[in-house]
Amino acid sequence: MKKNAFLQDFKAFALKGNVLDMAVGVIIGGAFGKIVSSLVADIIMPPIGLLVGGVNFTDLKWVMKPAVVENGKEVAAAVTLNYGNFLQVTFDFLIIAFSIFMFIKLLTQLTTRKKAETPAAPPAPPAPSREEELLAEIRDLLKNK
Repeated sequence: MKKNAFLQDFKAFALKGNVLDMAVGVIIGGAFGKIVSSLVADIIMPPIGLLVGGVNFTDLKWVMKPAVVENGKEVAAAVTLNYGNFLQVTFDFLIIAFSIFMFIKLLTQLTTRKKAETPAAPPAPPAPSREEELLAEIRDLLKNK
């Protein structure tokens, strides 16, 4: 019985609207991240690298310990601090964050503009109470006399 209750609870959780919306958002966000990463790596960074002297940021590194080569074979790989890759990822993050900010700002403007264009209907007057109905009937009977 406990297993069945557990599965029922999990099913209720997994099929909630918010969880499904979040899952769709994560998937779309991952795809959007790939698009923006390509934009940064393939379109934005090459001109920036050209402006700073033809430097490819991902190739920038500090060799802390050179590779050990014996008899023409590399025995131990070099120990490097790849700060260029860090710079590249930082640029990716900043551009993705800015893109998401602009997208949310655009959506907010569209939704507020849509709300402003459609004025809210005035609320319907409340239905008269039973007491008011009886008083109106009495008034009408007195007028007819």
